[in-house]
Parts: sequence; C-alpha cells; structure tokens
Amino acid sequence: MSAFKLDRQETADDDTMMIPNEAFLKYFPDAVLAGMEERTERSSCLRVGTYAVIHKIVSDYSLDKLLGQFFSERDMALLLDLSSYSIVEESNVAQHHPDYAYNHPLYSSGMKIYSDASVSDFFKSITKDKSTGFLNEWNAKRNRRERIYISYDSTNKNCQAGEIELAEFGHAKTDIGSAIINYSVGYDLKNKEPLFYEAYPGSINDVSQLRAMLGRITGYGYKKIGFILDRGYFSRGNIRYLDECGYSFVIMAKGMSSFISDLILENKGTFENKRSCDMNAYGVYGKTVQKTLFEGDEKKRYIHIYHSISKDADEREHFENALRERTALLMSHQNETVEFGSAYEKYFYLHYDKDGVFLYPEEKTTVTEREISLCGYFVIITSERMTAKEALHLYKSRDVSEKLFASDKSFLGNKSMRSHTNEGVEGRIFTQFIALIIRNKIYTALQEENEKLEKKQNYMTVPAAIRELEKIEMTRQTDNVYRLDHAVTAKQKKILEAFGMNEGNITYRAGEISNTLKKSNIQKERR
Repeated sequence: MSAFKLDRQETADDDTMMIPNEAFLKYFPDAVLAGMEERTERSSCLRVGTYAVIHKIVSDYSLDKLLGQFFSERDMALLLDLSSYSIVEESNVAQHHPDYAYNHPLYSSGMKIYSDASVSDFFKSITKDKSTGFLNEWNAKRNRRERIYISYDSTNKNCQAGEIELAEFGHAKTDIGSAIINYSVGYDLKNKEPLFYEAYPGSINDVSQLRAMLGRITGYGYKKIGFILDRGYFSRGNIRYLDECGYSFVIMAKGMSSFISDLILENKGTFENKRSCDMNAYGVYGKTVQKTLFEGDEKKRYIHIYHSISKDADEREHFENALRERTALLMSHQNETVEFGSAYEKYFYLHYDKDGVFLYPEEKTTVTEREISLCGYFVIITSERMTAKEALHLYKSRDVSEKLFASDKSFLGNKSMRSHTNEGVEGRIFTQFIALIIRNKIYTALQEENEKLEKKQNYMTVPAAIRELEKIEMTRQTDNVYRLDHAVTAKQKKILEAFGMNEGNITYRAGEISNTLKKSNIQKERR
C-alpha cells in the first residue's frame, strides 16, 4: 500500500469517513495521520517547579534505575514523562501529552516532544513481562521481614471498546452500561507506599480475587503482614482463608447481619456514655468483646463495637425520611390493584381485600424500632488482640489508600480506559501505577509537613501545591537561553520544604534544563 496522509479534521467534516482510532495503523501501517510528526517547537515559557519535585522523588526512589532494568532509556524517559503529565494535568488522554510537553521540561533525550501516535505506540509496547518485572523488583526493595499492614482495595474502570479481553460486565462502581475492568492496589500503611496493582476481568468479584492476591503476596516474600479490608471482603470463606495463610486482619463487618446486630443490641448501653470508652479524636465511643464469628469457627475474634453520635443522627434522619416517603407512596396507591416489592414488605404489613385491591399499610414497629436502635453503630473485627482504639486507628489509616484510589480516578483522569487494544490497556494501567507511586509521595510529604505547621495551610494539598509549583517558570530570552523568570516565593519555599528541597535545588535543576535545551538546539542547528 502506498503511503497517504489523512487529516483528522477532514474526517470529522465528512460524514462518509471514519475518525481513525488506535487500531487504524494496525491495518494501515503506511498511513501517516496528521499529528504523527514529532513537534519541534517549544514554548518560550517552561513550567519547572513540579518537574523539579517529581525529579527529586524519582531519584529518591531510584525509579529511573528500576525502570531502566526493563525499558530502554528512551522508553523509560517517556514513561516518566507520561506519569508526570498524568499528575500535573490530571489526565490520561494520549492526544494531549504533546501540549503538556510543549511548556514543560521532559525526561526524554534532548527533551524531545513525542507525538500522540508515538505515545500510543509506546503504550502498546509495554508487555506483561515488563510490568511484572518492575513489580517484582519494586517489592524486592522493601524490608519483607518487618511488620506491616497492607490496605487492599479495588475499583473498576469503564471500558466501551469491544476488543479488550479484560473488559467484562460486572458490578460497576459507576454503572454507565458498559463492560468494566477491575483494578486493585495493595498499599503498605506503615511505609505509606503502594506495593502492587492487579488488573483482572470485570466479572470477577472482590471476594474471589482476594485469594489470588494473597498468593501474590506470598510470592513477593512478605512474612509478617496483616490486611486491612473494607466490608466488601467480609465473608466466612475469606476469613478462613486468611487464617490458613497465617495472615492477621482488620476488617469492617458487612452490613447488619443478625449476628452483628444481636451483638450490638446485647452491648447497647454499656459503653456509649463512659469516658473510658471515648476514642478521643475520632468522635466515637467503643468497646471490645471476644467471640467466635460463625458456627464452626475455631478461633475467638476480637469484635470492636462503636457508636457515633453524629452518625446516629444522620442515619436516623435518613431512615425516618425514607420510611415517611415509603408510607406516602403506599397511601397514594390505596384502592388500587398493585403489588409492592420486598423493600416495602420488610417494614409494612400490606393489607388487601379479597379481590387483591390494596387497602392500607401497617408499619412493623418491632422491625423499624430495631433498625432505629442500630443507628450510629458499626463493627470492626480483628484477628489479633488489640483495644477498640487501636483497631479504629488501624482501620482509619486506610484513608490514605482510599485517597490513592480517589487520585487514580479523579486526579489522574483514570475513570475509564481510553484504549482499543489489549496491549494499550496494559501499558496505560502500568503507567498510571508509576504515576500513583509519585503522586502518593507528593501527598504524604505535604500531609506530614502540614501537620508540623502551627496553622494548617490550604495550599498543602496536592492540587493546590501543583498549582503553586507550576508558577515557577523559566523564560527564553533573546539569546535563546532559558532562565528562571523570578525568585521562589515564600509559599513555594514552604511546599519545597516538604520534599527536603529549597530555592537552591530549583536553581540547580533550572540550570540543568537550560543546558540540556542549549545542547539540543546546537545539535539541531548542525543538522
């Protein structure tokens, strides 16, 4: 086939033509799409602050060296550039990466700006061998004999492409009617670092995947670990399997099963007003009882029961409003031939005449009063002996890993996978994990620094800090050399302190960027 050029705008204006996607070049390899050419121009103003911080984190973690074991120098640099782009721009759209590269320093040799087509090709080049190799080395660097707790959580990503093998219909967090890819992350709560990720078919539920994850942890060689799991993993099978593997756990009880609710009611009134049961900063009261969880359970578990006044008020208001709405709806159907679902039958006796005409509802007060009496209570179960306060503190430490998921879906633009090939999906997910490692370090460093301050600062969040760092700029002057535009502000200095950096680090990094671009320009002129 002879080469031809296809302009994307032309296809958009002509309804007889299709807009090419990532699969287009697979079938028409000689075609040249407009925008495939590498960009050579660069902005006269470069934003260097965030780049300098990310460069420091990459160096501290030796990420460039670790990645260099599995990627060529060119691909390693592009991977770090794409990760930085995700963090700064809160996006994973490959087409927009050249726009980011236009006004930011890059890891690529000579700070070369790659086209969106080159980026797509790169994603497809990231194999399972490469991502698995990196995860093995990343975990090998950890002290696998120290006592750690791993927070394990999962989410899913919508995927509308029909060719993705992992995309299957399942229980979507945000259901838009499309197939999903499940995605989970294991997070070391002690060292505040993500350890590994898993991508698996959308039809596999959380409970089933947990066993596969436990096998993976064994393979990494961790010895003294416990797991902190949310209510989605609460099941008899999972608890037994954790026991078999010798892993301890902290898990939120799922729902209000009869066993849990009976236990709460049995202990209701014995701790809610006792100052010795106050959990201090958490705004709840709690106590611990020791019992087996289910019939045949060979171990007594530590069951921590909590009551929150604010949670009590919120849950009671929500329940009573819902009850009033259901009553009103039932009354609106009086003298009609109509049937209601189990949600209504749970709380009401529904009276009909002999012809099946609905007459009136009668509230099951024993049921509703029991539910009201359970408002504000929740239960955490641990396999090891600890106080209610210790168990709550451990479970609350999951907040960091939950924010990691929030950053993955909200801040890194990763609510859905923008890929049409299996290879592209693997590459994008791996790139996002590298971005998560870096962004997580930014988050924890800012959080720790903010806690030291007398007054908490609202610019010490990741989005706000990045906005401030992006204001540190280099401008190109008439001699074609980039120089810092102005000194670092007091607010920027405080942000830099969180990473063990100062104005001198910015000046040094700016000098390196300037020299790199100067050499690159000289080489272009010689050509």
